[in-house]
Amino acid sequence: MAKILAVDDDITVQIILQELLESEGHEVLLADDGEAALRQTKKLKPDLIICDWMMPKLDGLELCRRIKADPQLATIFLILLTIREQVADRVQGLDSGADDFLSKPIEPSELQARVRSGLRLHQLNKQLSQALHDLKQTQSQLVQSEKMSSLGQMVAGIAHEVNNPVTFIHGNLSYIEDYSQDLFDLVESYQQEYPHPSPRLQDKITDVHLDFLSQDFPKVLASMKVGTERLQELVLSLRKFSRLDEAERKPVDLHEGIESALFLVQHRLSTSAGQPGIQIIKEYGKLLPFECYPGQLNQVFLHIINNAIDALEMDQEKEQDNSSLPQTIPTIKIQTTLQNDGQVIICIIDNGIGISDSVKPRIFDPFFTTKPVGKGRGLGLSIAHQIVVNQHGGELDCVSQPDVGTEMIIKLPFKKCLLN
Repeated sequence: MAKILAVDDDITVQIILQELLESEGHEVLLADDGEAALRQTKKLKPDLIICDWMMPKLDGLELCRRIKADPQLATIFLILLTIREQVADRVQGLDSGADDFLSKPIEPSELQARVRSGLRLHQLNKQLSQALHDLKQTQSQLVQSEKMSSLGQMVAGIAHEVNNPVTFIHGNLSYIEDYSQDLFDLVESYQQEYPHPSPRLQDKITDVHLDFLSQDFPKVLASMKVGTERLQELVLSLRKFSRLDEAERKPVDLHEGIESALFLVQHRLSTSAGQPGIQIIKEYGKLLPFECYPGQLNQVFLHIINNAIDALEMDQEKEQDNSSLPQTIPTIKIQTTLQNDGQVIICIIDNGIGISDSVKPRIFDPFFTTKPVGKGRGLGLSIAHQIVVNQHGGELDCVSQPDVGTEMIIKLPFKKCLLN
C-alpha cells in the first residue's frame, strides 16, 4: 500500500493515526515536529502526509510551504490536521500548499476516506508530473540539438493514440457526473418518502457514509476532470511540437543535397589553428531525380558528414599527442551509385578514429554518444536512421574499424520510396 507520514506533537494522536492507517494496510512513519517531518520527507519521500497545524520548531503551514516548493516533493498529498473551522483559516492553509483538511477530533471513517481520496489524486498528479517532466526534458534535449522535423510523424502518432482514450474518458466523465447525481437524487427521494428506514438499511447507510459520499464523490469526479483536461493540453502541445517543416515529397537531385550539406560545414573543412584541412573526395555516379522528403535527407547528410569531421578531429588530436604515429591526410570520400534495381547507394567514408565493435551496436540509439560532455547529445545518427529507414524505407549501415576509419552506407530503394 502507500507510505504515509503522520506528524503531530501529541503522542496520543500519533498512536491513533498509526493504528487507523495501518489497519488499512499502509506503512506509517511518525514525526513529532515539523523539522523532523521535513527531514523524513526528503529522505523517504512518502506518498501522503498528515500533519498537525500547530507544532513546535516548524508548524504545519510552513511544512506545507517547504514541501510544495521542492519539485522533488511537490506531488506529495498533504492533509492538514486542525481544530480551526474558519474559512479564512482554510484559505490560509490552501495557500500554504495543503491539499485537504481533517478536523480534530479525528473521525476514523472520514480519515480513511480522505486518505483514499488523497492517494488517488497523488497517484494521478505523480503520473502527470512525471509525464510532463519527461516531455519537457525530451523536448529540451531535442529542440536544442535538432529541429526534430524527422521525429514529427512519430510524435504525432503517439499524440493521436493518447488523445483517443483521453477524449473517451473525459467525455464520459460528464455522463458519470449526471448519472451519479441522478442516483443521489433518487436516494434523497427515498429518504423523504421513507424517513424511518429499517435498522438493516440504516446500518447500511452508516457503513457507506452516505452523507460524506454524496459530498466527496463530485469532488473526486471534478479532480479526474481536471486531470483529463491537463492530459488533453499535453496532447495538444505534442501535436504542435510534431509539425514538420516540409511535409511533401518531391523529386530532387541528391547530389545537390550533399553539396548543400558540405557547404554548411565548409568552415570545419579548412585549415585552422595548426590543423590540416580536411580533403573531400567526390565520386558521384549518375543518379536519376529521386522522389523523397528533401529536407530530411539533407539533414541525414549533414549529421553523417559532421560525425565524420568529429572523428577526423579526434584522430588528429591523437596523432599530435603521439608523434610516433604516422601522419595521415584527413579525408572524407563521398560515393554515389545507382544499382540496376533502382536502388541508390550513398557512402560517406572517413579515415578518422573509427568505432569499436563494443560501441557499434549502439550508435543508432537515441542519446547515446561517445563524444565528450557538451560536444554531442547522441541524437544525430538516431534521427538519421529514423529518416532513412522509417521515412524512406531504406537502410543505414555502418562499417568501421578502430584507427582505420568509418563508412556510413545509405541505401535508398527507388521504388519503395514512392510508397507511403
